[in-house]
Amino acid sequence: MIVKYLFTDLAGIIRGVEKNVDDPFSSKAYFDASSVRGFEKIEDSDLMLKCTDNLYSSPFRSDLKYCLSDIYTHEGREYVKDPRGTAKKIRLLLEDMGLQARLGVEIEFFLVKNIRARISLSGQEVSIGIVETPDAGGTIPVKKGYFLVEPHDWVRNARLDIVHYMELLGFKPVKSHHEVATTGQVEITSPALDPVLLGDYTVLFKIIARETAKLHGLEAVFLPKPFPIDNGSGMHIHISLWRDTENVFRDPSGEYGLSSTALYFIGGILEHGRSLSAIVSPTVNSYRRLVPGYEAPTLLAWGPGNRSTAIRIPRNNNNGSFRIEYRPSDPLANPYLAYTAILLAGLDGIRKKIMPPPPLLKNAYKLSAEEIRELGLKTLPRSLWEALDELESDHEYLHPVFPKELIESYIDIKRDECMRLQPVPSTAEYVEYLMY
Repeated sequence: MIVKYLFTDLAGIIRGVEKNVDDPFSSKAYFDASSVRGFEKIEDSDLMLKCTDNLYSSPFRSDLKYCLSDIYTHEGREYVKDPRGTAKKIRLLLEDMGLQARLGVEIEFFLVKNIRARISLSGQEVSIGIVETPDAGGTIPVKKGYFLVEPHDWVRNARLDIVHYMELLGFKPVKSHHEVATTGQVEITSPALDPVLLGDYTVLFKIIARETAKLHGLEAVFLPKPFPIDNGSGMHIHISLWRDTENVFRDPSGEYGLSSTALYFIGGILEHGRSLSAIVSPTVNSYRRLVPGYEAPTLLAWGPGNRSTAIRIPRNNNNGSFRIEYRPSDPLANPYLAYTAILLAGLDGIRKKIMPPPPLLKNAYKLSAEEIRELGLKTLPRSLWEALDELESDHEYLHPVFPKELIESYIDIKRDECMRLQPVPSTAEYVEYLMY
């Protein structure tokens, strides 16, 4: 059989190699770790992939299997910078505490006809084959696409095929719909899974979404902010902790049904929210999404039913689905690292009994600077560089699971990303400054 051994690098780029094997669970696939940003130097660059606990049949080829692989050194030791291995460690840490985490993810993205980008000394160009807008012959204006159906929803068949192919892999997305933005923005929600399996789901989801989009003459775009005046795409994460059959986040007598454990968990995420941003909002483009007025958070606050805050407590909570929703993250985050880091921030809050500030019952976008100061609220970083500064100074909460080498390499590759993009002027700057 042909097995595609899949893994992610630290940045979250999906990589893989196909190998013809008799038994995928006893075979290995070696690769050059010096060609993967943030992994190893060329003088000692042999790493290997092993298929240890999963195998999925491709819905596109009957002779192809997918394996979400674990990374090992050539001596057979677990590789310290393996993102999937990191997620496995948080699962073990939770088990040692007698807990299980259930996470679900709402992945937002765009389906467009095509997208091309070019940068040279003679000019810059971004060309996007848009759909659904009045300019493209459609009917959906900016910010008016939420829950629209056919004939306005031009991408429904592609979206439903993505759901179908995920079901063929053994997953059952719980809902899908058109999102707020025009130009083919959709959202598909996963079932509740543990952090490792949800990481696997997210990797496979991106592969399936991109391949399915091609079959429909479209491209799937996971960029958080591809369009200047419409909503961007987030990756909202729903989280609950369980002890056997007990949801430890729920207390019917608590405010909004929240237990003290849930409040401490929220407190930990808000306490570490600025450093966490470097992992969950991991690109320069991420911070173009995190601005007021586009249903993306800018303040480290929480509230019941409040989509302007970093953490929302859903109003439709019941015992089986009682959870919190974390809203700053976007689909370019490495899923294994993002899910793990969020859990570690929350667990640090439980361990230290960090109480969050009072819930915010107002529209966060309409608060004045003075009101924000009076409420004692922190803002999310305004750039990736600022978020990396925060991660450098606040990462102790990650150390139960994140090795020092992983954190340092992650910061290095992201600093390099900032420095590569910093000297490149945007088209908006030409429009803004040519009159000066």
